[in-house]
Amino acid sequence: MDLNKYVQEVSLQDFGKEFRHVAIWNRRLRSTGGRFFPRDGHLDFNPKHLEEQGLEVFRKIVRHELCHYHLYFEKKGYRHGDRDFKELLAAVDGLRYAPQLEQATKPSLIYCCQSCGQVYQRKRRIDLKKYRCGKCRGKLTLKE
Repeated sequence: MDLNKYVQEVSLQDFGKEFRHVAIWNRRLRSTGGRFFPRDGHLDFNPKHLEEQGLEVFRKIVRHELCHYHLYFEKKGYRHGDRDFKELLAAVDGLRYAPQLEQATKPSLIYCCQSCGQVYQRKRRIDLKKYRCGKCRGKLTLKE
């Protein structure tokens, strides 16, 4: 999909206004569907939302970012808390919040104290030569 062309189409159809800047994919976005950059006017979008939720939800995310875009250049309130933003977002049926993405869960690591049996659950590996049990200062081992 040509993102720039798609955003231009949505802008013309839903807002009746031109989108004159650049829209790009940004895979590094995690908790957001898109971002508007007032400094240069470009928009970033998370391609994972299109892949997981489909075109209908993605279009609503595009509308949300275009609300920021058009209001900013009209010198109106373009931030989430502003009345202008909320009214325009409701008028074009945009999403207030991006839906949650499926999180790739990291396998948790379980460490166990050899002396007292205290169990520690961690997402990251720890250096077993450096760290000891916080309860009894015993040696830790990684449970498989």
